[in-house]
Amino acid sequence: MSMSLLRYTQDGQILWGIIENQRIVPLQLEALSTAQLLRHDLDSLRRLRLPEQTRDLPAPSQQLSPISAPCKILCQGANYRQHAQESGLTQDQPFNLFFTKSSAAIHTPSGYIQAPPFVRLLDYEIELALVLKKDTSGTQDIRPENLHEYVGGICIANDVSARDIQIRQGQFHKAKSYRTFCPLGPVLCLLEPQEMAYLSRLQLTLSVNGQIRQEAHTSGLIHDPVATLSEFSQICDFSAGDVLLTGTPAGCALRVPSETIQRCVSWLSAARRWQLFMALQSHRPYLRAGDQISSCIVSDDGEIHLGTQQHEVVFLPEAQ
Repeated sequence: MSMSLLRYTQDGQILWGIIENQRIVPLQLEALSTAQLLRHDLDSLRRLRLPEQTRDLPAPSQQLSPISAPCKILCQGANYRQHAQESGLTQDQPFNLFFTKSSAAIHTPSGYIQAPPFVRLLDYEIELALVLKKDTSGTQDIRPENLHEYVGGICIANDVSARDIQIRQGQFHKAKSYRTFCPLGPVLCLLEPQEMAYLSRLQLTLSVNGQIRQEAHTSGLIHDPVATLSEFSQICDFSAGDVLLTGTPAGCALRVPSETIQRCVSWLSAARRWQLFMALQSHRPYLRAGDQISSCIVSDDGEIHLGTQQHEVVFLPEAQ
């Protein structure tokens, strides 16, 4: 059976615990990092339980990201057909769009999303994050029957994005790597080998101020984890504790004109094209100061619940 874990602080210490019956059972484990935790299989982690110290779940303010920095944050773009379409790409995108985020963006599963003051188009992107557990070197032969050797578990991610930086400057990495732009957790769910099928049986939901903005199922992924990790291994090595964000579904604030419209206005100056783009975005529901974001991922049968992320949006003041 899968195991749901929290990484949290208590009395100045960083601890790991197993969630059981809505309570936390601490682990007798000296593992500050995700990579250290993943050196243990599920059976050995169960043997490290300290049931005599079971307590109420830590308060949200005590809960940490279950993914510790430094690590690689590998990302897929436009991996749901409707999101590809709203991003201005063809509906049947033939290629796997890869980019990365800085691990400096990793953030707690609750608290504040802190946007730089110059960002005008702040967007949300709920995603399923795969947590990798195997150190690799070179291209890997990843198949459905050995996927469990590479993927240790899953958690919620929000790929927060500054669209004005992403679109105007053409910089995915910068636009998605500001501090707090990658909340992860709260729950790290470790899966047994036979539970890899759950990767295509999960429902993603993100709401802003109580209104659902994104709702989709992982069965709708264009490029599945096997194909994606195999291709990613051609260009980078994996380390235990790295994560793969598998793409966000439709419902983001961003709307990009279709490729046909972009060709029609290509003769305009860059400044004029940007002016038209911003006019289009002015009617879209980008995040504002004080907005409350809630994200959750649950399996079809309810056996896996990755907890709920809760964040408030703030915009940092201009530097003096």
